[in-house]
Amino acid sequence: MADNSTTWWTPDPSSGVGSGDNAWQLTAASLVALQSIPGLMVLYAGIMKKKWAVNSAFMALYAFAAVLICWVLWAYKASFGEKMLPFVGTPNNVLGIHTMLQQSYLPAIGVGQQFPLATMVYFQFVFAAITLVIMAGAFLGRMNFYAWMVFVPLWLTLSYTVGAFSLWGGGFLFDLGVIDYSGGYVIHLSSGTAGFIGSYWIGPRLSKDREDARPNNILTTLVGAGILWIGWNGFNGGDPYAASADAGVAVLNTNLCTAVSLLTWTVCDILYFKTPSVIGAVQGMITGLVAITPAAGVVSGWGAILLGLGSGSIPWFTMNIGAKKVRFFERHFDDTLGVTHTHLVAGFIGGFGTGLWATKEGCA
Repeated sequence: MADNSTTWWTPDPSSGVGSGDNAWQLTAASLVALQSIPGLMVLYAGIMKKKWAVNSAFMALYAFAAVLICWVLWAYKASFGEKMLPFVGTPNNVLGIHTMLQQSYLPAIGVGQQFPLATMVYFQFVFAAITLVIMAGAFLGRMNFYAWMVFVPLWLTLSYTVGAFSLWGGGFLFDLGVIDYSGGYVIHLSSGTAGFIGSYWIGPRLSKDREDARPNNILTTLVGAGILWIGWNGFNGGDPYAASADAGVAVLNTNLCTAVSLLTWTVCDILYFKTPSVIGAVQGMITGLVAITPAAGVVSGWGAILLGLGSGSIPWFTMNIGAKKVRFFERHFDDTLGVTHTHLVAGFIGGFGTGLWATKEGCA
């Protein structure tokens, strides 16, 4: 618990932003939470075969709950607490009432936010949770649920906390000047990489299941996709940690990149397959959301458009052409929903594009 010297959070009437910042941060966190439950839950239930629909949704629901318990007991402090090693903080709980009420402070930013630590803990939790929920998309249809129950807390502890602290918590990557505005590396590159490795070690589905992998309910998939898109306004708009101009820029750029990416993917489908695809449009939407994540608040609208063009075309190529020409992907590797392409590849595009098109004003 905090001692008597702790800085307590109270709205600052003179600034006119304190209570508004807290309200926006909680709203943004709730939007991100909705991306996991029910967003990705119903997307997974709709896009998978009927026999796996309930189990797929349950994997997402379990991950959300399990991550929260781990987060408040030790993982938040390991990600954003005092430095223990250059890549991880000192694990500790954040359950004391004094801790919850103290002013939020992130070492990487160097200033306190105009809301309590409880708000920051919840905001960062929904990011950690969706990382595991995204990763589940690579394992659906073949990972044992009991194995998933053990995997979630282990991966959160040994992998997510390292990336979060290194980039956002004041770790060595932050000290090197690496920019990850809202999780292109911490969330998408890490979940995509873990999905890639995990898919290999778990092994492929049966041939008959891979060949007949038609969604059981496309309308349900679209409902989940819509929640995912709109929820991303909180995903990127909440990362200035204030109801500020930066938040507005991040939200607009997020939607701009996503729209361009969706349309680009659809055009690629038409040119190559001679017909548009609803599932393809959803994939293009997701790659756009992923690519803009590390760049949302630091690039201009033109930069967002360029990122959308890249995220709608390069992952399309790796998924629909590249992977089908490589024997490894055809015989030994089975990423159920293409997380490797939609998150690993798109996350790399976003990080690379951030370096190319970040503006001086956005990085100020």
